Amino acid sequence: MGSNSIDTSMNSIIIFKARVEKMDHDETGCQAPPEGPILCINNCGFFGSAATMNMCSKCHKDMVLKEEQAKLAASSIGSIVNGSSSSNANESVAATVTVQVNTVEPKTISVQPLSFGSSLGENGEVKPKEGPKRCNSCNKRVGLTGFNCRCGNLFCAVHRYSDKHECPFDYRTAARDAIAKANPVVKAEKLDKI
Repeated sequence: MGSNSIDTSMNSIIIFKARVEKMDHDETGCQAPPEGPILCINNCGFFGSAATMNMCSKCHKDMVLKEEQAKLAASSIGSIVNGSSSSNANESVAATVTVQVNTVEPKTISVQPLSFGSSLGENGEVKPKEGPKRCNSCNKRVGLTGFNCRCGNLFCAVHRYSDKHECPFDYRTAARDAIAKANPVVKAEKLDKI
């Protein structure tokens, strides 16, 4: 009999405490603070909050970013399948994707070769890919670090100067022509003598 009376008194105390907390909540209009800090539900070791669905700010930001990417992917797939650019209902897009993907048949497209002179030979055939770029003097591979000379050839760092690779380009006449073009001769008209 003694333990029953203790249980009923404990239950009445618990009920009384709940009523008091409810009255406090009703009077102030706010919830009681949680018992202690809440850890992130992703178990990353940081503290979460109710505003971020019990996640830390980093995990919440990552989750929101993944949701946005999923919505964007679903809308782009839906627009490709439907042939429209509207993305007003993501749920209907997901439903049409699963239904229509199975009914799409692959189409074969014939591609005509381009008629650019640089990429095609005289017969209209595609030229094979050229080998690695090499120095015209020592045949060393230069890759992206090669130097183009005015004579039109490619050289390594050692042979890039005109005196190192017997350059046929005439720099003297090219300089004379450039100076003459930049500085035209100015002559004044003769004055009539009085």
